[in-house]
Order: sequence, then structure tokens, then C-alpha cells
Amino acid sequence: MTTIKTESRKEPLGLRLLAGVERAGNALPHPFWLFWILFGVLAVASWILSSTGIQVVDPSTGDKVGVNNALSVEAIRDLLTGAEESFVTFGPLGTVLIVMLGVAVADRSGLFEVIARRALSNVSPRSVVFAVALGGALSKFLSDSAYVVLIPLGAVAFKAVGRSPMLGMIVAFVSINAAGDANPLIAPGDVVFAKVATEAAHIIDPTLTVRATDNMYFTTVSALVLAITITLVTELILKKREHTLVVDEQHADSANAGAGSTPVLTDAQERRGLRITGLAAMSFIVLLVATILIPGSPLRGAGGEFLESPFLDGIAFFLSLFFLILGSAFAKGSGQLESASDIPRFMADGVRSIAPLIVLFFAVSQFLALFKYTKISTVVAVVGSDSIQGLGIGSVGLFLIVVVAIAMLNLLITSGQALWALVAPVIVPMMMLLETNPATTMALYRIADSCTNSITPMSTSFVLCVGYLQTLNKKAGIGTLISFTLPCALIMFVVWLGLFFAWWALGIPLGPGAPVR
Repeated sequence: MTTIKTESRKEPLGLRLLAGVERAGNALPHPFWLFWILFGVLAVASWILSSTGIQVVDPSTGDKVGVNNALSVEAIRDLLTGAEESFVTFGPLGTVLIVMLGVAVADRSGLFEVIARRALSNVSPRSVVFAVALGGALSKFLSDSAYVVLIPLGAVAFKAVGRSPMLGMIVAFVSINAAGDANPLIAPGDVVFAKVATEAAHIIDPTLTVRATDNMYFTTVSALVLAITITLVTELILKKREHTLVVDEQHADSANAGAGSTPVLTDAQERRGLRITGLAAMSFIVLLVATILIPGSPLRGAGGEFLESPFLDGIAFFLSLFFLILGSAFAKGSGQLESASDIPRFMADGVRSIAPLIVLFFAVSQFLALFKYTKISTVVAVVGSDSIQGLGIGSVGLFLIVVVAIAMLNLLITSGQALWALVAPVIVPMMMLLETNPATTMALYRIADSCTNSITPMSTSFVLCVGYLQTLNKKAGIGTLISFTLPCALIMFVVWLGLFFAWWALGIPLGPGAPVR
């Protein structure tokens, strides 16, 4: 009998490497447990390092400091009695809760979905890619709901002009993921990033404050540049493979599916709601600006200072109030608001939606409290900066090392806020010792964190997008999505990094009162 040997088809090297990354990432525990594991590792490391007697000069005080042993009896007592305070005073906790109270009203009323849908409707074939890409970049203030709203809308927009709705989904997904941190608007995530950066910067300079507006100029220009980049990559590269994105005949109707789970409104209700919302937004902005401009305004700081003012320091409150007013106005104008008691109900829904984030914050706050107690971050920052200075690496080389290292970590730890909380206590003070502004470090983190989000299967948004693609083509999978997002991610990474280096070379401020150097 003759045995016929058949060669097994091997997957391309790129997909095999990504499969290995997927297995490694799936082996990681939930971020909540990851921080507790790191807590234990840090405690043991502090015991070992404290026994070596290593000391460095604390840049903030000029005193010699060493590593405190977290496993000593006194340390355990301090950490246990301070656990509640560490959690309650954790900067991002209050910020997220305050902002979400307002955002929840706007989201629950359906305002976000209506704005996104109307902005992307009736776009021309020539501008559909740019419109979806820019819409994705601007939608990050919706947080995770941006994916639920924009990915189906991308399909609708592309199908309307005779292009593959699957490509519309991919363009929307990559723009939210990779360009979302270039949002020119101040989003809740920006406030959280700034709070974490401030706490990390206090290791070196207790008086320094990082604000949510510190990257505003850079992100505003970046949003436009990245939207153009996505458009060019789509039209010059991805379009050549668009014919492979075939919608199953039995799933064709899914391309016309709606985006969200918010109440279905008539066109008249939407128009009336948007009209009243526009008036409310204009009134709020005019009143706020007028109040800020008044001499001796309580929203200004001492001597009429704006950058060091209650307005910028308390921007989380004003963001929440803005979204609260807009959401309430839309709900009232569209006939959804039956009584004032509906508003706190919307707020409660929003707080419930971020319960997993609050749970994660508890673990992060205890980890950071231990990090601060042991002073390992100070020692690592000083030793790391001295080592880099000894190597003679210039600023460009240093920036490249930081960006590449964070981008690789982001393939496994896909939560931007969790990763920032993990690396900020080390890289922010280390970069400060190398005379790099925390705002500059935060801008570098945005680049590294964003571009790899669209190519890692460990990301929940990645899995979500694969699920959306499978509603149109049951054979679509991880390889389908990666083969289209990888060119975008790599080219955007290079372009955005190039924009940063040009910005840095020209010495343009990253935001109000935030020099790049």
C-alpha cells in the first residue's frame, strides 16, 4: 500500500509570532491579580535591597536614602493601617468618579450615539475614510463605548458609498485604538493620566503638577496627522486587499445594524434634542469663559494666574458638569426626561459601569503606596538615570528606548491606565532626572501605548472587533484583522514618532505651560 504524505500548511511567520504573543498574554492573570503579584514581588525585592545597604541621593531633598524593608513589622503595620487612606486618596479614583457622573448622563441619553451617527452619515466616497478615521480619533472621550458606537457606524458609512463594510469596521477600530490618544478634546482618561503622572513626579519634585491639558497642542495636531495617515494607508495599501473582505450573503443585512443600545428616537426627537443641546453647550461655554475673564474670578489663581488656577486644577469637575448639562438638555429636548429623578438614575448607571475600574484602582493604589514606602522608585530612577548618562545616550536614543519598551509591554498589558500606573513611577522620575519634562514623558507614552493596541489579540477591543467582523463574515478571524491593522499600526508609529521628534527639535510647547524640553 502506498502512503501519501501531505505537507501541513504552515502559517506565515508573522501570524505564528502573534500566536505566541497571544498565548503569553493569555497566561497573564487579570490586571487586579497582576498588581497584587507585583506587590508581593516588590515587598520581597525591598527586603533584599534593604539588606545590601544601597543608598542614593534623593534629588528632592539632597539627603541620602536607601530602600525600606516592606516585610518589617513596622512596615506591615503602617501599610495595613494606611490601606484605606491609600485607596481613598488615590488621585484617579475621585477623578474618574466625578467625571463619570456627568459622562453617564450624556451617554445614557443617547447623545453620543446620535452625534456620531449624524456626523458620519451622508459622507462622500472620497472623504469616507478620512471621516471615519477622524471620527475615531475624536471619539476616545466615549471611553470603551466608542467601540460599540463607531465600529458599526464605520460599516454603515462604507457600505453607503459602495465599499466593504468590513473595511469600515477595521478603519474605525484602528482609529479609535491607535489614534485615540491623539484626541484634541480633554477626555476623562487624560485627567487620570495626569493624576498618575503627578504622583510619580512628586518622587522628585513634590510641588510639580501635571495637568490634563499638558499635551493638548501636540494631541490636537497629532489627531489630524494620524487621521490623514490612516486615510493614506487605507487608500494606498489596504484598498489593494479590500476585495478579500467579502460579506456573507446571509449576513448582508447585519451591515446595516444600528450601533448602540440607547433608546430609539425619531428624527424629530433627535433634531429637537440636538438643537437644545447646542444652545446649552454654547451657554455653558460663554458663561464659563466670561467667569474666567472677570478680574478676581474665583476660577483664577493668585494674581489672576490661569495655568495655576482652580479651573485647570479642578477640570474634572467642569468636564463632569459640561457633560451633565449636555446630557440633561438632550434627554429633555428628545422627550426622554420624565422627571428630575431620572438624572441621578443615569449617574448611578454610569458608576456601575466603571465598577471593574474601581476594583482595579484598589490594587493599583496599594501597589503604588508600597512603591512609595520602599523608595525603590527613587533608587531605580537615580541609578537608571546615572547609568544612561554613563552610556552617553542622547535624548533621541533615550526616547526611542522608552517608546519601544512601553510598546512591547503594551502587547501584553493592554489596559492603558493600568500600564501607565505600572511604569509611570519609574520612567517619570527617571526622565525628570535626565531633564525631561513629565509632559514630554506622557506624550511619549501616548505614542507607545496607542499604536500597538490594534495588533494585540489580548485586547478586549480587538476581540470585540473580531466579533463584529464575524457578524458579516463567519470566517473572519484574528489573522484577518491583524493583516489589515498591522500596516496601519507600524506606519502610524513611525509617523507619530517622527512628528514628536520634529516637535521636540523645534521646541514647541506640548500644551499650555508645558514646554517640550
